[in-house]
Amino acid sequence: MSIRAAVMTAPQTDIEVWELDDPGLEEGAILLETVASEVCGTDVHLFHGRLSGVPYPIIPGHVSVGRVLETRGVTTDALEAPLQTGDEVSFYDVHEVCNACYHCTVARQPNRCPSRQVYGITYSAHDGPLGGWAERIYLKPGVRVVKLPENLRPADVIGGGCGLFTGFGAVERSTLSMGDTVVVQGSGPVGLCAAAMARLRGAGTIVVIGAPASRLQLAKQFGADVVLSIEQDPMEARAAAISELTSGRGADVVIEASGNPDAIVEGLDLLRDGGTYVVGGHYTDTGPATINPHIHVNRKHADVRGQWGTDFRHMVRALRIVSKYREQLPLSKIIGGEYELDRAGQALQDVAALRVTKAIIKPTT
Repeated sequence: MSIRAAVMTAPQTDIEVWELDDPGLEEGAILLETVASEVCGTDVHLFHGRLSGVPYPIIPGHVSVGRVLETRGVTTDALEAPLQTGDEVSFYDVHEVCNACYHCTVARQPNRCPSRQVYGITYSAHDGPLGGWAERIYLKPGVRVVKLPENLRPADVIGGGCGLFTGFGAVERSTLSMGDTVVVQGSGPVGLCAAAMARLRGAGTIVVIGAPASRLQLAKQFGADVVLSIEQDPMEARAAAISELTSGRGADVVIEASGNPDAIVEGLDLLRDGGTYVVGGHYTDTGPATINPHIHVNRKHADVRGQWGTDFRHMVRALRIVSKYREQLPLSKIIGGEYELDRAGQALQDVAALRVTKAIIKPTT
């Protein structure tokens, strides 16, 4: 039986639907029926060729929810919960780290392992269904699979998608303290989830800066006390608003979740002396930002941190949080459109144009 998959053959090229061979399972492998796979900002950047080393043609979709069709010698998920046919699962997209290099063994940063592979990004479509924009997904031996908590539906997970895990990771990286004033730059899935996680971590005041208005309205449901529009509120007005909220000090924590280089200087300007700035939105190369190291970093005594991708612990802990606080984390509301494989190209266009906050691919109905 063949597998239909939406394939990105090259940057700036129309998405094609291919027929792939149904793979035979090796020992330790799992075959999933795809329930839903996200279309995120990274996929838009992949379409524009902004990530180096991508082996086009690829099957995008690095965060997905699937239903177990078949396993070969696998009886539990990565957390030792029993796994059987029909279970709804997600999986950690980073795979094939070497467990031998400096980053794996000493720095304990396997996400920086030079051998790492990522579903939907670094595997070629010629290697098989190794991305979520396909009817089925082949999980190689060693891929970390997690059963969805019983109270969660697929939409509760895929609505956040990679933004859920990245937002969680950015807040963890910020080490924000209870009562802190937090500014989140960006109102896409990463920004929305960062705001929600900041609220659950005990932030005192949360400000989300972004656009369009529909996303800012959603940000209020995810924990924002104040929203500022990059379309309606000039930069000077945004700075004045943050100054007034903080008695002129600036925010304790600023999280960049926009992926826009122009946000960097503004974010550092909004930060208080001695505050923490986390760059979480620049997973791909969208161009340089010009800062003054003396003014923006050294004299400000700023703690500037990067959060590139996520670790497995972010996925596990974020799912626990979503399960416990499901009513406060309406992730399914982020989904703005559902698309079949034949309309994957339209999904990309809609995400790029901000017509939807989150698009998902549903290969089967």
